[in-house]
Amino acid sequence: MHTGMRQGPEIWLRPPVAAPGPGVPEPAHDRAAARRFSWVGTHGGAGVSTLAAVYGGHDSGRAWPAAGAPPSVLLVARTHAAGLDTVAGAVETFRRGQAPPELDLDAVVLVADAPGRLPRPLAQRVKSLESVIDVYRVPWVPAWRLGELGRPPRETAALARLTGAVH
Repeated sequence: MHTGMRQGPEIWLRPPVAAPGPGVPEPAHDRAAARRFSWVGTHGGAGVSTLAAVYGGHDSGRAWPAAGAPPSVLLVARTHAAGLDTVAGAVETFRRGQAPPELDLDAVVLVADAPGRLPRPLAQRVKSLESVIDVYRVPWVPAWRLGELGRPPRETAALARLTGAVH
């Protein structure tokens, strides 16, 4: 029995790949990383401006993105009962085709309304929302209250990948 540290798989090194020449399409993963989003708050104080500053993208406030803004929408709400009500209503607006037709709803981003775990009734509502759309959770970040917006928290790696933010 080996009592040392477990070793992971071997890593194969390869030389850098040359940039494609003129007329060669860029790889799909490069295009995906460059995608931009419009953050749309479903209620006041949802955290849209902070998320746009940390993850990049367009801050639409509480309005639909204007002409020229990215049409890919990330709906934002806090995890309190009122926030979950408003975001569920906004998702339903998209489902019914009542949002501006040029917009695409990509996901919901839920920002913690307080530190700690969600109470069971709120957690169940989040789970229900997750059954109909991709949901990204952002934890309570004390530094954000002080205006210290550095890098995205490590718990949000999936959201950072989606938005192309440095993690």
